Amino acid sequence: MGIKAALPKYELYLYTAVLYMALFWAASWILEASSEHVNRKTFRENVKPGWHYFGRKMDAADFEWVMWFTKFRNYILFALSGHVIFAKICSMLSPKRRSLIYMIYGVCAVFVTMGWSYVTLVVSHCVLLYTVSLVKRKWLCFVAGLTSLATFKMEPLVTWQSGFVTGTFELQDILFYGGCGFSIMRCMSFGLENCERKNGNYSFLDLLKYNFYLPFFYFGPIMTFDQFHLQANNPDLTRKQWEMWNITKQALVHLGVIVVVDVFFHFLYILTIPSDMKLVKQLSDWSLAGLAYSNLVYDWVKAAVMFGVINTVSRLDHLDPPKPPKCITMLYVFAETLSDGLILNHRYVYDYLGKNHDSIFRELLATVSTFAITTLWLGPCEIVYIWSFFNCFGLNFELWVAKFFSLRPFSTIEGAMSEAMSRRIRGIFNAANFWQIILYNVLSLNSLEFAKLVGTRLVLKGFPVSTLSVLFVTYCGIQLIKERERRLALEEEAAEADALKEEAKEKTE
Repeated sequence: MGIKAALPKYELYLYTAVLYMALFWAASWILEASSEHVNRKTFRENVKPGWHYFGRKMDAADFEWVMWFTKFRNYILFALSGHVIFAKICSMLSPKRRSLIYMIYGVCAVFVTMGWSYVTLVVSHCVLLYTVSLVKRKWLCFVAGLTSLATFKMEPLVTWQSGFVTGTFELQDILFYGGCGFSIMRCMSFGLENCERKNGNYSFLDLLKYNFYLPFFYFGPIMTFDQFHLQANNPDLTRKQWEMWNITKQALVHLGVIVVVDVFFHFLYILTIPSDMKLVKQLSDWSLAGLAYSNLVYDWVKAAVMFGVINTVSRLDHLDPPKPPKCITMLYVFAETLSDGLILNHRYVYDYLGKNHDSIFRELLATVSTFAITTLWLGPCEIVYIWSFFNCFGLNFELWVAKFFSLRPFSTIEGAMSEAMSRRIRGIFNAANFWQIILYNVLSLNSLEFAKLVGTRLVLKGFPVSTLSVLFVTYCGIQLIKERERRLALEEEAAEADALKEEAKEKTE
């Protein structure tokens, strides 16, 4: 059935009311747990003094958030602001050489931060992978790239390479592994695009320009080489109408989100509570469901803000960076969770092997290969193996179920239904799938023990009251997501119709 199937307005109003009441109820339970247990011994390590005018402590369990937006905020702002100012001045003087200017500033910033030995280490990997790319064999580029990446995941090679960084500071490990890991992935993208090039090869300088673009260097995202090369070497620096306004609006939105998250951390200790299993076992089923859901939402918010800050800077450089990951609230199929992973992995592995993603064997091959590479990227360990297995299974199981229900008599029965009823029935399956996504991913954010407890309480011990009530609330949310998708589809259809009319009008004139 089509995406444009509509539901009555009163039904949507009911779903909205149920969803928001449930969210506020779950939040009140978490707030109560946060307030009553703030002085527990297990909280002392992660709950720190916060904004004094709130009179409350702050959940500081996430090192990445603290690093980006509190402790090292000024250093990061200084480096990115310097890039923007330096790049803008030099680009105005010589727009044709702006990619070279970006590279020079990036190399200098990495040198100041990590030292010449680290720059030499990164360049040596670039030289190796560039040499392999000259052979113009994609499989060889993959083997060489993944082997290079594996050297940062296995002893004694990790210790030996980390010795190239002199001095010690709190961010050193993150910058070391982030810079090296993303550099290798960018080199793989360069090599694969060089294999696609029929006439000649890209130069080594092109690779260095691509790799040492500072906003992307340490934390990503990975913009594929073909896109970066085309956009960074475009001498036309004119902007579209309202483009600067949109960039400013995007920056203000991200600033607002940072403030809102900081405020929430003073009241809802969603990151610290799951680490105290004695306390977690005392919580209600609704609290556990809200805690698991809020952890995934926060993880998306963090990724969206970190991507957003970097993307705002790159848009000021006249680049069109990859979009932030799709909000977990809007996801109810595994295929969309995968598209928000490593862009290089998705484009060169998942889409390449899976083709149209409608063949069971091809999809199995594509997902196993994709999650194998993702496991290497994240660092092989028990929790990553479990996370990869369940997400790989979920994605394939989703296709198997879709194939099964496309057979008769199911397809005939659905064809006889109204579109609205078909949407409701699909929403029930999507609600169950939504919680599979949450349970399979929450174990990588918190712990396997916490994920087991949530699953046991919601599926087994809480059946039927907790299980069915949580699924019903989720179903309400799914229908609101589908309604949003329906409206967006209608807007796109109207925009396409208007464009065709304008085109026809121009031809007649």
